[in-house]
Amino acid sequence: MRGDDDRDTPSEPSMFGKEVIEMGKNNSGLGTRATRAGQLIAGLRKNFTNGGTTLTFAGGTATVTVDAAVAQLQKLIDNRAATTAAQATARDKVQTEQAQMPALDAFMSALEAFIRVTLGADTTVLAGFGLAPRKAPAPKTATEKAVAAAKAKATRAARGTKGTKAIQAVKGSITASLVVTPTTTVPVAPEAPAPGTPAAPGGATVAPPKG
Repeated sequence: MRGDDDRDTPSEPSMFGKEVIEMGKNNSGLGTRATRAGQLIAGLRKNFTNGGTTLTFAGGTATVTVDAAVAQLQKLIDNRAATTAAQATARDKVQTEQAQMPALDAFMSALEAFIRVTLGADTTVLAGFGLAPRKAPAPKTATEKAVAAAKAKATRAARGTKGTKAIQAVKGSITASLVVTPTTTVPVAPEAPAPGTPAAPGGATVAPPKG
């Protein structure tokens, strides 16, 4: 078995360069960087039981103890875990914002309208709310009015809408089978008695005696 000194100084320091990069590309399917870092920590703890053992690599430019190397790898793992948690939290917050935005936006617009109606068009007062006075619409020119009238006429023609007189001229029609003739009994007035004919009790008439 090799001693600690033999293990501390690799025989091929060039592996820290292009060869290490290529190895990382080839092993990219084995897991994420955080997973690889965890595997390296497990390997260091298994093969270098003394945390104070010095590791020299990268062509002699990097000299750290086993514990220091583990600490660096652990940072990578912790950063990845913190980022993942932050992303999940941010995703939840984004979804909450998107879900609540329509109602909150409508509420704010209604409140602004209330302030404008209540406090009027005083620019100083509105400025205190961060609101700018509404701009009065510029008067339309004769050309703009003519174009608007032409567009309205074309729209009515396309939709088949009618004016007031045209609407009143339209009458509904029904079929003869739908007409129901009401049956109402009309009282008939009694005939008046002839002159000189006495009236019988109860409204009946008595014929005069013959001859």
